[in-house]
Amino acid sequence: MLKQLNKQEARERMKKLIEQIDELRYRYHVLDDPSVDDEVYDSLERELEALEDQYPDLKSEDSPLRRIGGKPLDKFEKVRHQVRQWSFNDVFDFVQLQDWNERILKILEKDLGYRPVLEYCCELKIDGLHTVLTYENGLLKVGATRGDGLVGENVTQNIKTIRSIPLKINKPLDIIVEGEVWLSAMQLDKINQLRKKNGETEFANPRNAAAGTIRQLDSKIVAARKLDCFIYDWSWSAKNDLPQTQVRELETLRELGFKVNKHYRLCKNLDEVNKFWQECDKKRKSQDYWIDGIVIKINQRQYQEFLGHVGKAPRWAVAFKFEAEKVTTVIEDIQVQVGRLGTLTPVAHLRPVKLAGTTVKRATLHNEDQIRKLGVKIGDTVVIQKAGDIIPEVVQALPKLRTGKEKNFKMPERCPICGSVVKKTEISDKKQNKSVAFFCTNAKCYAQELAALTHFVSKKAFNIDGLGEKIVEQLMNEGLVKNAADFFELKKEDLEPLERFAEKSADNLIAAIESSKRVTLARFVYALGIRHVGEETAIALADHFPSLDKIKTVSEEDLRKVSDIGEIMAQSIYKYFHDKDNLKLLDRLLNSGVKIEGGRLKVKSNKFDGKTFVLTGTLSSMSRDEAKNKIRELGGDISGSVSKKTDYVVVGDDPGSKLAKAEDFGIKVVEEEEFLEMIK
Repeated sequence: MLKQLNKQEARERMKKLIEQIDELRYRYHVLDDPSVDDEVYDSLERELEALEDQYPDLKSEDSPLRRIGGKPLDKFEKVRHQVRQWSFNDVFDFVQLQDWNERILKILEKDLGYRPVLEYCCELKIDGLHTVLTYENGLLKVGATRGDGLVGENVTQNIKTIRSIPLKINKPLDIIVEGEVWLSAMQLDKINQLRKKNGETEFANPRNAAAGTIRQLDSKIVAARKLDCFIYDWSWSAKNDLPQTQVRELETLRELGFKVNKHYRLCKNLDEVNKFWQECDKKRKSQDYWIDGIVIKINQRQYQEFLGHVGKAPRWAVAFKFEAEKVTTVIEDIQVQVGRLGTLTPVAHLRPVKLAGTTVKRATLHNEDQIRKLGVKIGDTVVIQKAGDIIPEVVQALPKLRTGKEKNFKMPERCPICGSVVKKTEISDKKQNKSVAFFCTNAKCYAQELAALTHFVSKKAFNIDGLGEKIVEQLMNEGLVKNAADFFELKKEDLEPLERFAEKSADNLIAAIESSKRVTLARFVYALGIRHVGEETAIALADHFPSLDKIKTVSEEDLRKVSDIGEIMAQSIYKYFHDKDNLKLLDRLLNSGVKIEGGRLKVKSNKFDGKTFVLTGTLSSMSRDEAKNKIRELGGDISGSVSKKTDYVVVGDDPGSKLAKAEDFGIKVVEEEEFLEMIK
């Protein structure tokens, strides 16, 4: 029970509590260096709350208990900005950046009479919601949105819920600062899970979620979503004593108690700027917030003032955007692609467009259900996005741009390659979501054979350098290769007469084929292209059954004992190894000199013995394959799906549904930094 304090004692105690709580807040939410547990923080707030209840007239404006308001607002009031809010002009490549630089140098040279030496302060361009904060005598008075640059909305009640924003800064100044409110990817995932459960529309990205959150009329909802904020601009001071460089401005903002993003750099020339841009582009997905480029500001304030503004943007700054990962284009046609297992996949043939550094001409539409869901027609303007490192996908149609000449697409009744009848089948994924798939009924279909042979020589299978799809197709058309065993019977004189080949290239390919003959059991099984058997299942088989002969003779019941192999997969594996044609192929491969080595990676330690890992998202420090190998070297197992048997889920950037499933099961979630410590 708290000791009863008189009013003077309470005043002093409340002042100290506020100072202590604010220091803990700063360490946790700004420095990311918590010095006490949450329970300590909560206990101090409870004591302060009790004193405020006892002496309500002693409540101060910088009390941390004022972060969450009581009654929800009816609406947001408009607020006219004291300082005009600007936006940046964009450049999209180094040539455009050079052009911008040359323009401002010419302006300065004309005004100054000489060509100055410029410095550039480069900062990350956080993809969030712009906010304007006004402090009077060091206390936060108004938090506002950008609006149209002249008038925004007063969202002070919601801004106060963001714990990285100080209610009181370290000096009693009258200033205006600007920053970016953002939401972490992990918080977005949690919010969307809840919205989906409640039948609400999910937020498309953290920026939309941050904007939607900051405009909630109930600050309790805002507080629960745990927004964050970086401050990057000191735009007004009553004393007109702004720092004379942008770098010093960022340093001063940090000294005042604001959270400033640490990833900024002073560059002496444009080559250094470009190097910083490239570094940020590579690591942007490893951050907890979205970045869509860098902002380049002339570092010296005297030159900023000379350059001023034009239109709605400052002349002295520019945004150097990253390559787009989502763009619009037109579907000129939809054609069907036949895979190695006979699956028919509709592929959009696009008006060529630049996406994430490459020119894209095709994008997957997945299946007929997806086309129906998107409402896509031939001739539509659509949105495409980069989905990891795989073929781009169509994610949205824009029907308002239709001309009336668009055409509906229908899956063919016969295979477009061999003319065989197409079979329509209902399939279910691992989550039991059902969809309709179309298959070519001809097992000898040319397209299936080409895809199967291309898979056999691919990187994760036999990894034969120089055998891409075009060369494989050429060898098939010349009658040199009909099945996988034929690759190992090719001779130099078979290749030299062919287009694209000369003596040296023929020698190189024969040498690559010869060196590929030594292969692990896991790679060998994966190369066979057995239905439902991916890389992880092939590794699991090789771990469980130490030889090809053992796999060939094992029963379905024993197959189901292997981790991640269920009834359907077991049936598929058993059926493959009991097919006479497949057994003949295996004999030919072995007779042609293929040597199968032990399937399991050499174990260096038993640190993870008996432990099963699942990986989700993109790791910044290594590839997914490198991470898997590290786990296997330490005796661990990899699974492609989360189950109650999973021990750890390793989470990278943009994690998928596996993260939510891990949290549902109470499985240990390991972020990249912790994972790196584990595998040391």
